[in-house]
Amino acid sequence: MAFSKKPVKGMTDFMPADMVLRESVLAQIKQTYASYGFAQIETPMMEHIENLTSKQGGDNEKLIFKVQKRGAALARALESGKPDELVDNGLRYDLTVPLARFYANNKEALPNPFRALQVGPVWRADQPAKGRFRQFVQCDIDVLGDSTNLAEIELIAATCTALSRVLGPAGLNAFTVHVNDRRILMAAALQAGFAEEDVAGVLVTLDKLDKIGMDGVREELLANGAAAQTADAYLALFRQEGDGASCRAFCEAVDGAGLAEVAANLDEILRAAAALTDNAVSIVFDPTLVRGMGYYTGPIFEVTIDGFGVSIAGGGRYDQMIGKFSGEDVCACGFSIGFERIIALLADAGVTGSDAAVRDATAFLVDAKADGTRRMEALEAAQRLRAAGRDAAVFPMRKNMKRQIAALEEAGFTAFEKIYAD
Repeated sequence: MAFSKKPVKGMTDFMPADMVLRESVLAQIKQTYASYGFAQIETPMMEHIENLTSKQGGDNEKLIFKVQKRGAALARALESGKPDELVDNGLRYDLTVPLARFYANNKEALPNPFRALQVGPVWRADQPAKGRFRQFVQCDIDVLGDSTNLAEIELIAATCTALSRVLGPAGLNAFTVHVNDRRILMAAALQAGFAEEDVAGVLVTLDKLDKIGMDGVREELLANGAAAQTADAYLALFRQEGDGASCRAFCEAVDGAGLAEVAANLDEILRAAAALTDNAVSIVFDPTLVRGMGYYTGPIFEVTIDGFGVSIAGGGRYDQMIGKFSGEDVCACGFSIGFERIIALLADAGVTGSDAAVRDATAFLVDAKADGTRRMEALEAAQRLRAAGRDAAVFPMRKNMKRQIAALEEAGFTAFEKIYAD
């Protein structure tokens, strides 16, 4: 069988120039988050399959790359004739489930509250598209052990600061943070007449509003068994109160005094976050924001850039996930940046990250006819520069030296030493 030189579908190779931009953006994000007191951790790329299929990840659980058992365990599973027993692990589809397991396992050794920074690849067996891969990088920050809204405020402020910094060179720093609360979504569905056990499905449909519109949402609700009166009462809330409504006004229309505390909490988050972020950033209450994950329990947020039709970051509070691992609920809240979408936007805008890559680097070009002594001189000179804190590399001299130097300059080299034969 012939080898294939192309990467697996939905995955990609990155050229050196690509990596310059990626590493530059990652460095800016990490530096920003570190300035807010977030400490970096790392979790394995593979998780126990039962952790990944706990009905916490929404539709992402349908996209798991499952890992088959091995050796004698696989043989026993094959003999059982039960397909579900062939798998014991899976590649993580996000960084939140692994973080919850990590915290439950290491809680006693961590500060309280704990501010976690996690950057790494995740995998989803999705249909690839521009800015959407089957392997992609996420940049997450989470606050664990803080029940106050300081967690949400700091997460929004830190993420907005990071995004303003990396998107600024592309002129895309005027973005919008949409904020809502899962309890508001639940109350709206119940008031319209949906049964509690049907709410999750209703929210899946509402989450498609920006793609299929109000009429499309109504049609899908009816197709899923909703009564016309219930569907119309539900959508009326968003038609009458959703367009530019304040959080308090929407909550009063939905549930009177029942959501007063939720509305007050969200209003404080909105005011504080707006005061702490760049003036170009809009932070708004959006009653139609759902977020697809099933683990959210309170405030949720998502970042969009006008005219691009995709979210570039999202998150929310998930106070019940860690308890699935430890038996004791821990307050938790997080925000995740969609790194690949950021990179695609910057690349389309012509941002290269090359300014961050400029360094004092010397290239030694050694004539092919140079003897061992002259080659050693070049190697030792390069080593002295490295010891002094400068970058240096030794290359064989090409016939077209002008073209060679131009390529090295593009790679970041700023000085050139030519070593000829005696």
